Amino acid sequence: MSTILDPTAGTLKGADLEATEQEETSMPTSRPDTTETPALQSAEIPEQVESAVTAFTASRDRFEQLCSFLGEQEAGSLTHGELEQRLSIDVRELVRQLYQDHLDLRTVREQRRDDLVDADGIRRGTVETGHARPLQTIFGAVEVTRLAYRRRGGGNLYPGDAALNLPRERHSHGLRELSAIESSRGSFQEAREAIQRASGVQLGKRQLEQLAARAATDVEAFYSQPTRTQDPATEADLLVLSADGKGIVMRPDALRPATAKAARHGTAKLATRLSKGEKRNRKRMAEVGAVYDLRPQARTATDIIGRDDQALRPAAPKATNKWLTASVVDNAATVITAIFDEAQRRDPTGKRTWVALVDGAKHQIDCIQAEAKARQVNVTVVCDFIHVLEYLWSAAWSFFTEGDTAAEKWVGHKALAVLNGQASTVAASIRRKATTLDLDPARRRNADRCADYLLAKRDYLDYPQALEQGWPITTGIIEGACRHLVKDRLDLTGARWGLHGAEAILKLRALRSNGDFDAYWRYHLSQERQRVHQRRYADTTIPTAA
Repeated sequence: MSTILDPTAGTLKGADLEATEQEETSMPTSRPDTTETPALQSAEIPEQVESAVTAFTASRDRFEQLCSFLGEQEAGSLTHGELEQRLSIDVRELVRQLYQDHLDLRTVREQRRDDLVDADGIRRGTVETGHARPLQTIFGAVEVTRLAYRRRGGGNLYPGDAALNLPRERHSHGLRELSAIESSRGSFQEAREAIQRASGVQLGKRQLEQLAARAATDVEAFYSQPTRTQDPATEADLLVLSADGKGIVMRPDALRPATAKAARHGTAKLATRLSKGEKRNRKRMAEVGAVYDLRPQARTATDIIGRDDQALRPAAPKATNKWLTASVVDNAATVITAIFDEAQRRDPTGKRTWVALVDGAKHQIDCIQAEAKARQVNVTVVCDFIHVLEYLWSAAWSFFTEGDTAAEKWVGHKALAVLNGQASTVAASIRRKATTLDLDPARRRNADRCADYLLAKRDYLDYPQALEQGWPITTGIIEGACRHLVKDRLDLTGARWGLHGAEAILKLRALRSNGDFDAYWRYHLSQERQRVHQRRYADTTIPTAA
């Protein structure tokens, strides 16, 4: 059966993604198995006698029409902007017609094979001509007509589809790629508009989500390859690992069990807003990981705090070969396993120095230490110094009034002491000061929190060693990754995410941030060829269609 396709057709329905999959598996059970059946009739299918000489007649006619228009007075009266707009539509339709004519020529040239064997080892001797399927491309809608190799009780085989590496769904790989790029860049509405401007094709939000999910299918397999290329690093370069989390507003069915339970049973004091300390319980944590190389650069505590002349401060070490990963499906332990996999890929012999930067979260530190022990690698954990500063500033307001310049001096003095390895001493002095001032429990709460933090994390606050060895002491890379990968795209006003849609966008944003999208896309297309076509043939070998 043939379908007349309108290249200017409107928005495609969500079911169209699965239309061709249904065609692949459907076969009339009442049709007798014959080695040859009449071709399906269609006004759109070219006659079998058509030769390569006449194959592009329709394209030539359309080109001549375009040339004729450009030579007429009507075109001469247009402004350059109006001419651009008109040509963008006409040229796109010309290319669509060229595409269709080429596909029709393939139909004419496709020769029947008598040696085609499927993956079950069964020869496909029943062949039908005229099997057509739609394909929505970046130029518009076309139709692919090819031979169908039949088998009772099994899906058809189409060597012509395999030669073209056609997807299961209606949308071409070009549209899938465009959807992946635009959907990971901005909102789905912005992606729809960008795709329509570029191709004239209108896609709905559901199509964009589905195409993005399909596009991200092979990200984990791509990054598991041991032979990925990157800029070289020396054994003297540090190998830095870092992880953090950022919440995403999810639909109720996509929340983690504990959060979903809290959301169901939670009660708010007020009807229109949250009271102090209340949470909406509508977010799911996205775990973000980073691995990068860094040339060590020794510094001192006064290089960090204490210099009035900024020009005298040495530049902070610069990260290279930055690699990011993120997941809202996987937990922190799984993401940390992924960053260890990447680190071990870069340093399989363990000759480099590994440093893990954390914000002090206990579960992250526990996961890092457990992973390091399991792999028998030495990893030094360093807590982010910016977090230490925040705790010190919080403690300062227990002793000083808001805006008191003495607070800044006090924080600088304590911070310098921590950088010099005196975290326990600083914690003791803060408690002693709170006691001496006889602060009430509410007033001294932040002071005690700061002291508790310094004592609990003192094993990871060895800043003298870190500065001497040239290690980083702040988590700016991973915090920037959380902002770029998660907040800038998935924290848009009013957005609520499904689990798989959010996961796909995170993976695609990480790919693009890593500069790996082009390499990944080549890999993805090869995997699609194997997944959709090769596995259905004997020895996973696709016979030539013509």
